[in-house]
Amino acid sequence: MNGITSVLGIKYPIIQGGMGNISNAVLTAAVSEAGGLGTIGAGTMHAEEVEQIILETKLRTLKPFSVNVALSVSPNVVEILRLAVKHKVQVVTLSAGNPAPFIPKLKEAGIKIITVVASVKQAKKAEAAGADLLVAEGYEAAGINSNLETTTLALIPQIVAQVNIPVVAAGGIGDGKGLAAMLALGASGVQMGTRFIATREAPFHENYKQKLLQASDHETVIVGRSVGRIRRLLNTSYADKLLEAEKKGITPEEFAELTNEDIHKKGALEGSEENGFMNGGQVAGLVSDIPSVQELLDRMVKEAKDRLRIVELLL
Repeated sequence: MNGITSVLGIKYPIIQGGMGNISNAVLTAAVSEAGGLGTIGAGTMHAEEVEQIILETKLRTLKPFSVNVALSVSPNVVEILRLAVKHKVQVVTLSAGNPAPFIPKLKEAGIKIITVVASVKQAKKAEAAGADLLVAEGYEAAGINSNLETTTLALIPQIVAQVNIPVVAAGGIGDGKGLAAMLALGASGVQMGTRFIATREAPFHENYKQKLLQASDHETVIVGRSVGRIRRLLNTSYADKLLEAEKKGITPEEFAELTNEDIHKKGALEGSEENGFMNGGQVAGLVSDIPSVQELLDRMVKEAKDRLRIVELLL
C-alpha cells in the first residue's frame, strides 16, 4: 500500500474531485465502491442538502468517502463540518481557504484531513496545521482555480520536495499514463474531476458528456482573469458570453452573479450551453469514451503499471 491507500483505507490511489453543488451520492459511492475515494462537494449547498447526500451515500457504500468544503465559498462551513462528525464521515477535504482553525476538532473525531493547495507555501502551512494529505492542484484543472496559474507538472515535484506527508496530484489527469507520470514526479496518487463526468454512473446531462467526448485539445477557456477569479470552463456559447462581458468591463460582483451555482446547474444538469456553464479541465481532449467508474479505475491502474514497466525497461 502506498501513502494514500494506507491512510485512507482505499484500494487505488485515485480520488474524485469535489464538483461543488452538482455532487451526488450515485457518483460518490460508485468511485468508492470501485476502489477510489468518492467525494461530495458541498459548494454553496445548505447543510440539509449535504446531509441528505451523505446519508444516501452511506446507503450505497460502506467504503470511505470524503466531504469537500470550500471554506471561502460555503456559507455553511461549521454546520457541514458538524455533519461530517455526526455521521462519522471518514475523510474531509478542505479547500479555498485557511484550514488550520478546523483541523484539530476534525482530527479529534478521527477524521482524516485532505487540504487542497496550489503552492509550496500553502503546502507547508497545511502540513504544519495537521493535514494528513495534500491535493496539489495545477492550472490545468477544471472550475475555480488558483490565480498563481502553476502547472501540475511544475507544481508536484516542488511540493513533494518540501513536505513529509503524501501529495496527490490534480489537474490534467484522466488516464493511466497521467497516473504513472504523477507517481514518477513523486505524488502518491491523483485526483480527477473532469474524467469522472464522462462515466456511466455520473448523473449529469448527456450534452455535458458529449461535449467532453467531442472536445479537442483546446476546448477549454479561462474566464475571470479580469476580476481575479480564475475559472476553467468548456468552450461554450455561455463561456463566450462571459469573456465578452469581461472585455466590456465587469465587476467582481457581476462576475460572481454570472457564474453562480444556479447557472452552473443549467449547464451541468440541464445541458444548456447557452444559459449555463460547464466546468472542464484541459484533460477534456483525452476523453474518448464513457465507461463505468469501475472500468475506468481498473483500466487506469493497469495502464499505469504497464507504462511504468516500459519506463523501467527503457532505463
